[in-house]
Amino acid sequence: MRRVARHAALRNLPAAFVFNSKEKRIDAQVAARDKVEFFTPPKDALTRAGQGELVIIQPGIGGNVVRALIKLQGYDDEYLYIYRLINPSVIDQLRKTREAKAEYDRLMSQRTGVQLTFAMMYGIIGCIFSLAAIWAGLWFADRLAAPVVRLLDAANRVSTGDLNTQVAVTDGPEDLVTLSRTFNAMTARIKEQRDELVQTNETLDYRRRFMEAVLSSVSAGIVGIDENGKVALANKSALGLLGRAEADLVGHPLVEALPEVSALYALSKSRPAAPSESQVDLPVRGTTRSFLARIATEDASEEHQGRVLTIDDITDLVSAQRNSAWADIARRIAHEIKNPLTPIQLSAERLRRKYASQIQHDRQVFDQCTNTIIRQVGDIGRMVDEFSSFARMPKALPEPQSLADVVREATVLQRVSAADIAIDLDVKDAEFTFALDRRLITQAITNLVKNARESIEARLQTSPEPKGRILVEAGIQSDMPFVRVTDNGIGLPRENRHRLVEPYMTTREKGTGLGLAIVKRIMEEHGGRLSLSDAPDVTSGGTGAAVTLEFGHVPVTRTETLISA
Repeated sequence: MRRVARHAALRNLPAAFVFNSKEKRIDAQVAARDKVEFFTPPKDALTRAGQGELVIIQPGIGGNVVRALIKLQGYDDEYLYIYRLINPSVIDQLRKTREAKAEYDRLMSQRTGVQLTFAMMYGIIGCIFSLAAIWAGLWFADRLAAPVVRLLDAANRVSTGDLNTQVAVTDGPEDLVTLSRTFNAMTARIKEQRDELVQTNETLDYRRRFMEAVLSSVSAGIVGIDENGKVALANKSALGLLGRAEADLVGHPLVEALPEVSALYALSKSRPAAPSESQVDLPVRGTTRSFLARIATEDASEEHQGRVLTIDDITDLVSAQRNSAWADIARRIAHEIKNPLTPIQLSAERLRRKYASQIQHDRQVFDQCTNTIIRQVGDIGRMVDEFSSFARMPKALPEPQSLADVVREATVLQRVSAADIAIDLDVKDAEFTFALDRRLITQAITNLVKNARESIEARLQTSPEPKGRILVEAGIQSDMPFVRVTDNGIGLPRENRHRLVEPYMTTREKGTGLGLAIVKRIMEEHGGRLSLSDAPDVTSGGTGAAVTLEFGHVPVTRTETLISA
């Protein structure tokens, strides 16, 4: 007891108790103050103290006594239970400390969740700021790049041909504003120049089409020649007259494409101030045609001079002039020769009748001479008749006639008189009628068959094989009636073939050269033409000629009954 009291006094304890928890009795008690009550410790405190733990019992709300409980070692169920008075402020601070600790523990238990919450908040805020920064950056970039984008878009539209494009000039960097204005001025200028070019091209195109229309409508052939002497262009008339394709002329040197006009071209170059012209003969589709060629310099004052070649087909004109001249000559010759022929023939016949019986010596020579005179006078008379026939060609009087009948009539006597030459007819397609002069066409066909016979006879003198053969065809070709006489004689010369239809042009020694001329005039009277060409066998190594009478486009009437040839 004294020991408890001494320790209580030493430690300034208001009260100290030693009690037995089982028997619930107080074995020792020391109280520094009066009326210090004994408060039975809580059961949990006794339990903990019984386990050897020092138990501190906190004061209640408003209390200022702290109690301590510990089990005494060496005693059976004896406990030391002491009181300690403390300052109320300390109690309050202690309470607050406990509350703060409890709050701290609670917060520590929620630390992970709070950290996650704040992390999410910071993340969301960061994303918001990032998006805001991106949006602000894009907005500023768009604001800065908008003028450039507008320029690019406008440039793309201009590249597609939209020259009405203008760039909106807005407030911005001075360089971009200046660039936009310059771009607008450039596109406006380009549009103005394009409009001028379009208008100029339209004018040039109109003039070109006008010139093409003029060039295509004129009958003369026009060939443009550049300063290098190459053919730059040729109108349709030139191609038709020359019988050439455009690719055979355009782009080729003139002296190579048309060597016949090289002399005229050289003359034009030597005197560019004056036009040069001459008559030239050019091969056209297997025949030779006469042309009046004229070369004029575009501008004699320029160093690089282009030239224009004009050609006119004067074959018919030249032929007509020659025919007219030869017709006048034929009339004069016929008149001058025919007058003495009859007295000469009569005198020769009278000499033969009167003196034939009186001549005893060289009677045979006398008869031969008189017969020769009479025969030659007859030949000359026939020539004079041909001259007269050519000079006084009667005007054609067309009447509806069957072409097949006319061909048969014209060839029947020739077939009989030329038994050694086969004359075949092919008139199955000629059973129709149209307006023609029967006598003149019969004469023309007769002349052609006669020429074919003479050509075959000339060939047979040197080459007896193959046998002579003449084919007379008639029908319609390309909607035009025709008569064609084809033989396997010596053929026609290629050089100057077109002149065979002129008077007194012949390849035979005793020919008058009037046969084809008369046939040509007959065809001209009928509005047709005479065509000379090689026989089909010539391409395979044979010989011969084909002469065609073409009547042009005339109305024909088919006959109902076909007559066999």
